[in-house]
Amino acid sequence: MSAELNVFTLHDLLAHNLEANGEHPALELAGQAVSYNELATRVDAVAAWLEAQGVERGQRVVVHLHKSVEEVVAIWAIARIGAVFVDVHYRWTLEQLGYVIEDAEAVALITDKRKLQALERARRPEGLKHVLVKGSVPEGVEATAWKELPQARPAGPGPVDRDLGALIYTSGSTGKPKGVMLTHLNLVEGARSVASYLKNRADDRLLAVLPFNFDAGFHQLTTAFLVGATVLLCPAPMPAEVVRLAREGRATGIGAVPPVWTGVVRHLEESGETLEGLRYVSNTGGAVPEPILDAWPRVFPDAELVLMYGLTEAFRSTYLPPELFATKRGSIGRAIPNVEIHVVDGDRLCGPDEVGELVHRGALISRGYWKRPDATAERIRPCPALAEHIGDELVCYSGDLVKRDADGILWFVGRRDGMLKVSGFRLSPTEVEEHAYAAGAGAAVAFGVADDELGQMVHLAVAPRAEADAGPLDPAELLEYFAKHAASYMQPACLHLHPGPMPLTASGKLDRPQIIAAAKAGELPRHLPGH
Repeated sequence: MSAELNVFTLHDLLAHNLEANGEHPALELAGQAVSYNELATRVDAVAAWLEAQGVERGQRVVVHLHKSVEEVVAIWAIARIGAVFVDVHYRWTLEQLGYVIEDAEAVALITDKRKLQALERARRPEGLKHVLVKGSVPEGVEATAWKELPQARPAGPGPVDRDLGALIYTSGSTGKPKGVMLTHLNLVEGARSVASYLKNRADDRLLAVLPFNFDAGFHQLTTAFLVGATVLLCPAPMPAEVVRLAREGRATGIGAVPPVWTGVVRHLEESGETLEGLRYVSNTGGAVPEPILDAWPRVFPDAELVLMYGLTEAFRSTYLPPELFATKRGSIGRAIPNVEIHVVDGDRLCGPDEVGELVHRGALISRGYWKRPDATAERIRPCPALAEHIGDELVCYSGDLVKRDADGILWFVGRRDGMLKVSGFRLSPTEVEEHAYAAGAGAAVAFGVADDELGQMVHLAVAPRAEADAGPLDPAELLEYFAKHAASYMQPACLHLHPGPMPLTASGKLDRPQIIAAAKAGELPRHLPGH
């Protein structure tokens, strides 16, 4: 019997390798390998510590670390005792970290000394009772140093596949990030599906470029552990570093997003090099620029080329089989194994070349948004167009407009809600606008402008406050505020300065389409950073 048949939870993904595959490298970083056996021992030690602190099944634990062996250990230790891991990207600001800790009602945090010191200075969120620190414990801070953990094993039972395993925080169309609730079933079945179409196997060496708080980054781990392969950790996804690690680590597969591919391909072309030995490369998180897709077959001569599409609320949704890359290049392909994808317009299914919303059906659909039942009900609900076949079964509405061609291949058309995708980060315009308001703007409208390097750049139309004593809006001061308080991918690449009150709709809301159109047409004065 295949060991994979006994895999139901994240812990099983690791544990099923121990008997016959225990000495095989699970992770490699800076030339140092960590075997499956050693990884399991480290996971047990952190899991036992969490258990000793009283962390219970279902409680949330935040992980905020650079990409490292410790980050992987922390995630699997949390899952090992049935708690819920909340991995927060290391580039997120202190404000964002604090928001996630409070919103998730986290009882424990696993981070490093520098971030803990900053969090303590800003005020440790209430309810955060336990902290594990990579490095020494800052003076006067109540925490446990990682190096002081004794070797131990947790005593309690682990989770079952229906239990909540993770909260992945992703920006919504209306402001603050929302935690998407993923069960062990979602994560494990996602690994099975992705591994099946990427044909992952035990001798694979997968270069992990994407962050693990991104669903496509996380499945680099789950697919590898499912088949007993090795994950090569890439903490700094700079083009030259990606190429170097791929060569030195003998990588067989790389998954990334358009900004990464743009940098890597240009690096290879400028140096006149190619990257041999890859079995596949895959893209997600937006469309790869046409010149970069043109170069893929040249710079990755041995690789199958796989285009993918997914949304955190349903993990993965579609892929383009590599044999169709030449004829359907640029599409998002067709449903991944064990998933159905439909194109709907209201209560009807769309025909070929009709534009409608992509709807996802299958076991990968999340439980929705943490503590946001209304937002969940809007995204995950029965579909009238499918009622005759599946009744009131819940499906996931993607918010993405697509069309299906005569061959059944799907093509992305656009977003319903105006979400931005900057450097692979999904970004709400409202998040940017909130910073503008905090900096003193009277009105603000953020929007995206296509960019070959970043996918999109953030542009921001701003107007001064209407109060008589407010004074003019200083664009340099506004940008200085962003530099201090917003994540790097939120920084406006251009300000569009509205001289007076912005136009409103009949209902009194900002007329966003009119404002954006005026900005794009150059009708508003522009201010660029550094000018």
